[in-house]
Amino acid sequence: MIPKRTALISAVALVLGAMSVPQAAAAPFGLVGWATQGGGTTGGGSASPVTVTTASAFVAAAKASGAAVIRVSGTISLSSMTKVASNKTIEGVGSSSAITGQGLNIANASNVIVRNLNFRSWGDDAINVQYSTRVWIDHNTFSNGYDGAVDVKRASDYVTVSWNKFTSHNKTMLLGHSDDNGSEDRGKLRVTYHHNWFDGTQQRHPRVRFGNPVHVYNNYYGGVTDYGVASTVEGGVLVEGNYFENTEDPFHRGEGSSPGGSLVARSNHFVNSGTGDQGGSVKSIPYSYPLDGASSVKSVVTAGAGAGRG
Repeated sequence: MIPKRTALISAVALVLGAMSVPQAAAAPFGLVGWATQGGGTTGGGSASPVTVTTASAFVAAAKASGAAVIRVSGTISLSSMTKVASNKTIEGVGSSSAITGQGLNIANASNVIVRNLNFRSWGDDAINVQYSTRVWIDHNTFSNGYDGAVDVKRASDYVTVSWNKFTSHNKTMLLGHSDDNGSEDRGKLRVTYHHNWFDGTQQRHPRVRFGNPVHVYNNYYGGVTDYGVASTVEGGVLVEGNYFENTEDPFHRGEGSSPGGSLVARSNHFVNSGTGDQGGSVKSIPYSYPLDGASSVKSVVTAGAGAGRG
Protein backbone atom coordinates (compact mmCIF):
# COMPACT_ATOMS: atom_id res chain seq x y z
CA MET A 1 0.00 0.00 0.00
CA ILE A 2 1.32 3.46 -0.89
CA PRO A 3 1.47 5.74 2.18
CA LYS A 4 -0.91 8.70 1.99
CA ARG A 5 2.03 11.10 2.37
CA THR A 6 3.81 9.52 -0.62
CA ALA A 7 0.65 9.57 -2.73
CA LEU A 8 0.16 13.26 -1.94
CA ILE A 9 3.74 14.08 -2.88
CA SER A 10 3.34 12.23 -6.19
CA ALA A 11 0.12 14.07 -6.97
CA VAL A 12 1.71 17.44 -6.29
CA ALA A 13 4.71 16.53 -8.45
CA LEU A 14 2.45 15.58 -11.34
CA VAL A 15 0.73 18.94 -11.15
CA LEU A 16 3.94 20.96 -10.94
CA GLY A 17 5.94 18.90 -13.42
CA ALA A 18 9.23 17.03 -12.96
CA MET A 19 10.74 18.29 -9.73
CA SER A 20 12.16 17.28 -6.39
CA VAL A 21 9.93 17.39 -3.33
CA PRO A 22 11.88 17.79 -0.06
CA GLN A 23 10.46 15.75 2.82
CA ALA A 24 11.25 15.06 6.45
CA ALA A 25 10.99 11.27 6.41
CA ALA A 26 12.53 8.58 4.25
CA ALA A 27 11.72 8.29 0.59
CA PRO A 28 9.55 5.28 -0.31
CA PHE A 29 11.12 2.02 -1.47
CA GLY A 30 9.13 1.95 -4.73
CA LEU A 31 10.65 2.51 -8.14
CA VAL A 32 11.86 6.08 -8.78
CA GLY A 33 14.12 7.57 -11.43
CA TRP A 34 15.19 6.68 -14.92
CA ALA A 35 13.86 3.11 -14.78
CA THR A 36 10.34 4.58 -14.65
CA GLN A 37 10.86 5.97 -18.15
CA GLY A 38 10.54 4.33 -21.55
CA GLY A 39 7.52 2.30 -20.44
CA GLY A 40 8.68 1.52 -16.91
CA THR A 41 10.29 -1.52 -15.31
CA THR A 42 8.21 -4.39 -13.95
CA GLY A 43 10.56 -7.37 -14.36
CA GLY A 44 8.71 -10.67 -14.25
CA GLY A 45 5.56 -8.92 -13.13
CA SER A 46 2.85 -11.26 -11.90
CA ALA A 47 4.49 -14.48 -13.12
CA SER A 48 4.31 -17.30 -10.58
CA PRO A 49 7.56 -17.30 -8.58
CA VAL A 50 10.06 -20.12 -9.05
CA THR A 51 12.50 -20.81 -6.20
CA VAL A 52 16.01 -22.01 -7.11
CA THR A 53 18.66 -23.45 -4.81
CA THR A 54 21.35 -24.62 -7.27
CA ALA A 55 23.50 -22.90 -9.86
CA SER A 56 22.19 -25.05 -12.70
CA ALA A 57 18.58 -24.25 -11.89
CA PHE A 58 19.35 -20.57 -11.54
CA VAL A 59 21.23 -20.33 -14.84
CA ALA A 60 18.46 -22.16 -16.71
CA ALA A 61 15.76 -19.89 -15.27
CA ALA A 62 17.69 -16.65 -15.81
CA LYS A 63 18.42 -17.23 -19.48
CA ALA A 64 15.03 -18.69 -20.44
CA SER A 65 12.67 -16.64 -22.58
CA GLY A 66 9.45 -15.26 -21.16
CA ALA A 67 8.54 -13.44 -17.97
CA ALA A 68 9.73 -15.00 -14.72
CA VAL A 69 10.11 -14.21 -11.02
CA ILE A 70 13.17 -16.15 -9.82
CA ARG A 71 13.70 -16.46 -6.08
CA VAL A 72 17.17 -17.37 -4.90
CA SER A 73 17.26 -19.40 -1.69
CA GLY A 74 20.60 -19.84 0.07
CA THR A 75 23.97 -19.28 -1.60
CA ILE A 76 24.50 -19.95 -5.28
CA SER A 77 28.09 -20.12 -6.56
CA LEU A 78 28.39 -19.29 -10.26
CA SER A 79 31.33 -20.49 -12.35
CA SER A 80 30.86 -17.88 -15.09
CA MET A 81 28.93 -14.70 -15.80
CA THR A 82 25.28 -15.70 -16.14
CA LYS A 83 23.11 -14.26 -18.90
CA VAL A 84 19.85 -12.69 -17.74
CA ALA A 85 17.11 -12.50 -20.37
CA SER A 86 14.35 -9.90 -20.63
CA ASN A 87 11.33 -9.67 -18.33
CA LYS A 88 12.95 -11.16 -15.25
CA THR A 89 12.78 -10.42 -11.55
CA ILE A 90 15.65 -12.03 -9.62
CA GLU A 91 15.28 -11.69 -5.86
CA GLY A 92 16.69 -13.22 -2.73
CA VAL A 93 14.61 -15.06 -0.14
CA GLY A 94 15.14 -13.51 3.28
CA SER A 95 18.26 -11.49 4.12
CA SER A 96 21.04 -14.02 3.52
CA SER A 97 20.54 -15.25 -0.05
CA ALA A 98 23.77 -14.77 -1.98
CA ILE A 99 25.47 -15.05 -5.34
CA THR A 100 29.22 -15.69 -5.27
CA GLY A 101 32.01 -16.67 -7.66
CA GLN A 102 30.75 -14.74 -10.67
CA GLY A 103 27.88 -12.37 -11.44
CA LEU A 104 24.97 -11.46 -13.67
CA ASN A 105 25.29 -10.35 -17.29
CA ILE A 106 22.21 -8.31 -18.25
CA ALA A 107 23.02 -8.04 -21.95
CA ASN A 108 20.73 -7.25 -24.89
CA ALA A 109 17.79 -7.39 -22.49
CA SER A 110 15.01 -5.14 -21.22
CA ASN A 111 12.76 -4.96 -18.18
CA VAL A 112 14.91 -6.63 -15.50
CA ILE A 113 14.82 -6.27 -11.70
CA VAL A 114 17.52 -7.55 -9.33
CA ARG A 115 16.86 -7.15 -5.62
CA ASN A 116 17.55 -8.43 -2.11
CA LEU A 117 20.73 -10.38 -2.86
CA ASN A 118 24.21 -10.46 -1.32
CA PHE A 119 26.91 -10.42 -4.00
CA ARG A 120 30.31 -11.54 -2.70
CA SER A 121 33.71 -12.45 -4.12
CA TRP A 122 32.80 -12.17 -7.78
CA GLY A 123 35.54 -12.78 -10.33
CA ASP A 124 34.44 -10.32 -13.04
CA ASP A 125 31.51 -7.93 -12.39
CA ALA A 126 28.76 -8.57 -9.87
CA ILE A 127 26.22 -7.02 -12.26
CA ASN A 128 27.11 -6.01 -15.80
CA VAL A 129 24.46 -4.12 -17.81
CA GLN A 130 25.13 -3.65 -21.52
CA TYR A 131 22.93 -3.01 -24.55
CA SER A 132 19.99 -3.15 -22.12
CA THR A 133 17.17 -0.86 -21.06
CA ARG A 134 14.72 -0.54 -18.16
CA VAL A 135 16.77 -2.15 -15.40
CA TRP A 136 16.27 -1.72 -11.64
CA ILE A 137 19.02 -2.78 -9.20
CA ASP A 138 17.56 -2.47 -5.70
CA HIS A 139 18.29 -3.41 -2.06
CA ASN A 140 21.36 -5.57 -2.64
CA THR A 141 24.64 -5.78 -0.72
CA PHE A 142 27.97 -5.93 -2.58
CA SER A 143 31.34 -6.78 -1.04
CA ASN A 144 34.83 -8.12 -1.78
CA GLY A 145 34.59 -8.45 -5.56
CA TYR A 146 37.21 -8.24 -8.30
CA ASP A 147 35.95 -5.68 -10.83
CA GLY A 148 32.79 -3.56 -10.96
CA ALA A 149 29.95 -4.07 -8.53
CA VAL A 150 27.34 -2.50 -10.84
CA ASP A 151 28.68 -1.47 -14.26
CA VAL A 152 26.38 0.04 -16.91
CA LYS A 153 27.73 0.50 -20.42
CA ARG A 154 27.36 0.07 -24.19
CA ALA A 155 24.23 2.06 -25.02
CA SER A 156 22.26 0.93 -21.98
CA ASP A 157 19.55 3.31 -20.80
CA TYR A 158 16.73 3.88 -18.28
CA VAL A 159 18.42 2.35 -15.22
CA THR A 160 17.83 2.92 -11.50
CA VAL A 161 20.31 1.78 -8.82
CA SER A 162 18.70 2.24 -5.40
CA TRP A 163 19.02 1.30 -1.72
CA ASN A 164 22.13 -0.87 -2.17
CA LYS A 165 25.07 -1.19 0.22
CA PHE A 166 28.64 -1.37 -1.06
CA THR A 167 31.48 -2.30 1.28
CA SER A 168 35.04 -3.69 1.16
CA HIS A 169 35.37 -2.96 -2.54
CA ASN A 170 37.38 -0.79 -4.95
CA LYS A 171 35.74 -0.21 -8.37
CA THR A 172 32.16 0.34 -7.36
CA MET A 173 30.08 1.62 -10.30
CA LEU A 174 31.25 2.45 -13.82
CA LEU A 175 28.89 4.21 -16.22
CA GLY A 176 30.27 4.06 -19.77
CA HIS A 177 33.31 1.88 -20.40
CA SER A 178 35.37 3.90 -22.89
CA ASP A 179 36.06 7.47 -24.01
CA ASP A 180 35.89 6.15 -27.59
CA ASN A 181 32.34 4.74 -27.41
CA GLY A 182 30.43 7.96 -27.97
CA SER A 183 28.78 6.76 -31.18
CA GLU A 184 26.84 4.20 -29.15
CA ASP A 185 26.54 6.01 -25.83
CA ARG A 186 25.54 9.60 -26.66
CA GLY A 187 21.93 10.24 -25.69
CA LYS A 188 21.85 7.09 -23.55
CA LEU A 189 23.46 5.89 -20.30
CA ARG A 190 20.78 7.72 -18.30
CA VAL A 191 20.91 6.32 -14.78
CA THR A 192 19.54 7.30 -11.36
CA TYR A 193 21.58 6.41 -8.26
CA HIS A 194 19.71 7.06 -5.03
CA HIS A 195 19.75 6.00 -1.37
CA ASN A 196 22.85 3.85 -1.76
CA TRP A 197 25.36 3.37 1.08
CA PHE A 198 29.04 3.54 0.16
CA ASP A 199 30.77 2.19 3.25
CA GLY A 200 34.53 2.80 2.99
CA THR A 201 34.67 1.90 -0.69
CA GLN A 202 37.33 3.48 -2.91
CA GLN A 203 36.18 4.92 -6.24
CA ARG A 204 33.51 5.12 -8.98
CA HIS A 205 30.37 6.13 -7.11
CA PRO A 206 29.77 6.44 -10.08
CA ARG A 207 32.40 7.30 -12.73
CA VAL A 208 30.40 8.69 -15.65
CA ARG A 209 30.97 8.98 -19.39
CA PHE A 210 28.46 10.42 -21.90
CA GLY A 211 25.30 9.97 -19.79
CA ASN A 212 23.34 13.24 -19.41
CA PRO A 213 21.48 13.72 -17.18
CA VAL A 214 22.77 11.23 -14.66
CA HIS A 215 21.11 11.74 -11.28
CA VAL A 216 23.00 11.02 -8.05
CA TYR A 217 20.83 11.91 -5.07
CA ASN A 218 20.31 11.06 -1.40
CA ASN A 219 23.26 8.67 -1.19
CA TYR A 220 25.46 8.26 1.90
CA TYR A 221 29.21 8.36 1.29
CA GLY A 222 30.87 7.16 4.48
CA GLY A 223 34.67 7.16 4.48
CA VAL A 224 35.13 6.89 0.72
CA THR A 225 38.90 6.68 0.32
CA ASP A 226 39.62 7.80 -3.27
CA TYR A 227 36.72 9.83 -4.69
CA GLY A 228 32.94 9.87 -4.79
CA VAL A 229 31.50 10.94 -8.16
CA ALA A 230 33.48 11.67 -11.34
CA SER A 231 31.94 13.25 -14.44
CA THR A 232 34.08 12.72 -17.52
CA VAL A 233 33.88 12.94 -21.30
CA GLU A 234 30.55 14.55 -22.30
CA GLY A 235 28.86 13.42 -19.08
CA GLY A 236 26.30 15.53 -17.23
CA VAL A 237 25.75 14.64 -13.56
CA LEU A 238 23.42 16.19 -11.00
CA VAL A 239 24.79 15.49 -7.50
CA GLU A 240 21.94 16.38 -5.16
CA GLY A 241 21.06 16.00 -1.50
CA ASN A 242 23.84 13.54 -0.66
CA TYR A 243 25.60 13.09 2.69
CA PHE A 244 29.41 13.05 2.46
CA GLU A 245 31.28 12.04 5.61
CA ASN A 246 35.05 11.56 5.95
CA THR A 247 35.29 11.79 2.16
CA GLU A 248 38.09 14.13 1.10
CA ASP A 249 37.12 14.19 -2.60
CA PRO A 250 33.31 13.97 -2.85
CA PHE A 251 33.01 14.80 -6.57
CA HIS A 252 35.04 16.15 -9.45
CA ARG A 253 35.27 16.51 -13.22
CA GLY A 254 37.70 14.44 -15.25
CA GLU A 255 39.40 11.24 -14.14
CA GLY A 256 42.60 9.59 -15.30
CA SER A 257 43.06 10.39 -18.99
CA SER A 258 39.35 11.18 -19.47
CA PRO A 259 38.49 14.89 -19.91
CA GLY A 260 36.02 16.55 -17.60
CA GLY A 261 32.29 16.46 -18.16
CA SER A 262 29.69 18.67 -16.51
CA LEU A 263 28.67 18.38 -12.88
CA VAL A 264 26.12 20.39 -10.94
CA ALA A 265 26.04 19.96 -7.16
CA ARG A 266 23.27 21.26 -4.92
CA SER A 267 21.90 20.80 -1.41
CA ASN A 268 24.58 18.32 -0.28
CA HIS A 269 25.74 17.85 3.33
CA PHE A 270 29.44 17.61 4.23
CA VAL A 271 30.99 16.27 7.44
CA ASN A 272 34.79 16.27 7.63
CA SER A 273 34.84 16.19 3.81
CA GLY A 274 36.00 18.29 0.88
CA THR A 275 33.64 20.59 -0.99
CA GLY A 276 34.09 19.06 -4.45
CA ASP A 277 34.61 20.45 -7.93
CA GLN A 278 31.71 21.36 -10.19
CA GLY A 279 31.01 23.24 -13.39
CA GLY A 280 29.05 23.28 -16.64
CA SER A 281 25.36 22.55 -17.08
CA VAL A 282 23.30 19.37 -16.90
CA LYS A 283 20.08 18.54 -18.73
CA SER A 284 16.88 18.68 -16.69
CA ILE A 285 15.53 15.65 -14.83
CA PRO A 286 12.28 14.51 -16.50
CA TYR A 287 10.69 12.61 -13.61
CA SER A 288 9.38 13.62 -10.18
CA TYR A 289 11.11 12.34 -7.06
CA PRO A 290 10.78 12.78 -3.30
CA LEU A 291 13.99 14.25 -1.88
CA ASP A 292 15.17 13.65 1.68
CA GLY A 293 16.91 16.56 3.38
CA ALA A 294 20.65 15.96 3.03
CA SER A 295 21.38 16.14 6.76
CA SER A 296 18.99 13.22 7.38
CA VAL A 297 20.36 11.00 4.60
CA LYS A 298 22.90 9.12 6.74
CA SER A 299 20.25 7.87 9.16
CA VAL A 300 17.73 7.16 6.40
CA VAL A 301 20.15 5.22 4.22
CA THR A 302 21.90 3.21 6.94
CA ALA A 303 18.48 2.12 8.21
CA GLY A 304 17.19 1.04 4.81
CA ALA A 305 19.97 0.11 2.37
CA GLY A 306 21.18 -3.39 1.62
CA ALA A 307 19.80 -6.90 1.24
CA GLY A 308 16.97 -7.79 3.57
CA ARG A 309 16.11 -4.16 4.30
CA GLY A 310 13.47 -3.44 1.69
